[in-house]
Amino acid sequence: MKKNFIVVKLIIFIFFLNSCATKRDLLYLQDANNNKIDTIHYQSNPIQCNDILSVTIGASVPETSWVYNKQVLAFGGSTQNNLEILKLQGYLVNIDGYITLPILGNIHVVGKSINDLELELINILEKQGHLMDPSVSVRILNAKVTVLGEVKYPGTYSFTEQYITFPQALGYAGDLTINGKRNDLLLIREINGERHIIHIDLTNSEWMKGGNYIIRSNDIIIVNPNTAKIKSAGYVGNAGTLVSVASVVLSSIILLTR
Repeated sequence: MKKNFIVVKLIIFIFFLNSCATKRDLLYLQDANNNKIDTIHYQSNPIQCNDILSVTIGASVPETSWVYNKQVLAFGGSTQNNLEILKLQGYLVNIDGYITLPILGNIHVVGKSINDLELELINILEKQGHLMDPSVSVRILNAKVTVLGEVKYPGTYSFTEQYITFPQALGYAGDLTINGKRNDLLLIREINGERHIIHIDLTNSEWMKGGNYIIRSNDIIIVNPNTAKIKSAGYVGNAGTLVSVASVVLSSIILLTR
């Protein structure tokens, strides 16, 4: 009988061993001491179809520029409600990559950075004799990132900053759970009309040196479950299941050894 209990304990130990995550699976940037200073290469989010733009045009004589701007409704209420109103009154980039501005007409914007579009519009306003000393401010109003999988709060998150980082996006979602696979996150990104799937290893700092450190609007981050989570889901989902399995094994051993 004593031999039977030893066998059962061994089986239970093997189950726990297979379902445990090691420290190496959980820690971020494990080589951080070797990479203390890096240059960040900021890249402006390229404008994409379905983006909603705010375009504000000014001039040295303010009264001359108002006809070049969409007349907006007065705001009131919460900041969130004001942002939603701004989106409704912004310029939606159509499937052909254009927005339509008052007086200036159709302007192709897809693939251009915010800064490039501002400079282009200033150039048009000056060279075509529209305004003296024009100024242009462009913002993307519906920039967003989607975080799915093994994070605390999966979902789609809007941001108003021109830049946010990959870790910030994960922070919006409440960080990875203990069951998240830290060495192989998936970043789905549209580049020039093509969908790219990029693998990110958060346990190594090398990924921060490329262009993936800065999030682009409409990026999708997927955090898959780690090996421990997959194994526990496969045959030992909780402590009750483990006890049940052990009971079956023990009963079988007793019947076979009698």
